[in-house]
Amino acid sequence: MTAPFPGSPDFAGFNEPMRMECDIYDLVVEGEIPKEISGTWYRSVPDPQFAPRLGYDTYLSGDGMVGAFYFEGGHVDYRLRYVMTERLRDDRAARRSLHGRYRNPYTDDPSVQGRGRGVANTTPIVHAGRLLALKEDSRAWELDPVTLETRGEWDYQGKLRSQTMTAHTRWDPQTNELYFFGYEAGGLATRDVSYCVADKQGDLVHEEWFEGPYCALMHDFVVTKEHVVFPFFPITADLDRIKSGGPHWVWEPTRDSYIGIMPRDGSVKDLRWFKRPACSVFHFMNSYTDGSKVIVDACYASVNPFPFITIESGMEYDPMQLHGSLKRWTFDLSRPGDSFSEDDIGPGGDMPRVADKDLMKDYDIGYYAIINPELGPPQLSGPVYVGFNALVRIEMKSGRQTQFNMGNMYVFNEPVHIASKQPGHEGYLAVVIDDFNTFRSEIGLFEAADITKGPIARIKLPVRLRPQVHGNWVATP
Repeated sequence: MTAPFPGSPDFAGFNEPMRMECDIYDLVVEGEIPKEISGTWYRSVPDPQFAPRLGYDTYLSGDGMVGAFYFEGGHVDYRLRYVMTERLRDDRAARRSLHGRYRNPYTDDPSVQGRGRGVANTTPIVHAGRLLALKEDSRAWELDPVTLETRGEWDYQGKLRSQTMTAHTRWDPQTNELYFFGYEAGGLATRDVSYCVADKQGDLVHEEWFEGPYCALMHDFVVTKEHVVFPFFPITADLDRIKSGGPHWVWEPTRDSYIGIMPRDGSVKDLRWFKRPACSVFHFMNSYTDGSKVIVDACYASVNPFPFITIESGMEYDPMQLHGSLKRWTFDLSRPGDSFSEDDIGPGGDMPRVADKDLMKDYDIGYYAIINPELGPPQLSGPVYVGFNALVRIEMKSGRQTQFNMGNMYVFNEPVHIASKQPGHEGYLAVVIDDFNTFRSEIGLFEAADITKGPIARIKLPVRLRPQVHGNWVATP
């Protein structure tokens, strides 16, 4: 029989596994959805099919689920499906988890040694008509964009040499090119990093490798119209430690952070390196080039925020002691040296989003989620164990900020921006909100220009959803 899950924070409350695929037709709507909103909102959620083999695990190990909200004519339908990876198929055949520690194949059951263990649980993207489910420890998996049925692992018709593809790609809305990278590209704990470009038809047209200063957890990167920015923060991997059965990642605060910048259409041989003391950035809001300067807006934290890494590193974990901000880094390529300027431009938070039209260029408006301590202690949610209880809209030029919250019993997942067809309209924000009063989830739909007035529509689900990692909106053509 299937073993029960542990009662640790990774498997409790809204983090409790659901293990359920479903179709829900015509969700209940309070308020009104503007008729111009037409498209699909794809979301990735880790949801383990079986209890962890070793009795413990991180939330981020869960088998990948892709959910889709289909918006049309003021109505919303919902579909949720597992990504049928090689790992999930192996586990289902055995009716138990055959996989051990997070990203450590040396702790797996011998029957799956050498087989794929990626879970495709982090980000869904659509490029050149293909729906891809991503997780950075492996290649992408392709799904049918309507039915969400799994088509198979995606390697660009055999052209992709990298063993991995990042969870955060960067799309140029003007050229429809897709920029991405892979770390540990040459294998477990290697310093190899691949830099890749797919053209508007979805063909891989560029792949070039370089070695980073160390093997780092490179979750995100940024691309401007002229430059590519690769970050290295000291959450590091060591092959000997992994082979001995230890953790894949540890936090090394005595190491420096490094940022490599290269011309977008140049070579990795042109990388120029900058550095600062140890810090942690998992997500970037946006980046652009202004003459000789490259501007990067980052969701900055003073230390690694993930408990499974911090605890394995021998440190006490208190998420409320993290020092964070929305930080602007300015790299002046006309000046010698490896230093750069830093400015705090907003409160600490994460899950940033800008309108697609503003990607890769000078912009004014961004959105992200924060923890407002004035609302009370945060709820247990997601892999960091603290749920975001407020949304922020920030204007970069003026510094003006507005916030919206529903009290500390409501947790906001990552927002998604939906463009409007109305001239001068800022568009809409959609966000899944988890209600800890009822243990149900809903979508809050906001006018992006004024989030303080609250949702213009609340789209109700009859179930709770496991906390999302990332998602993307794809408008109906």
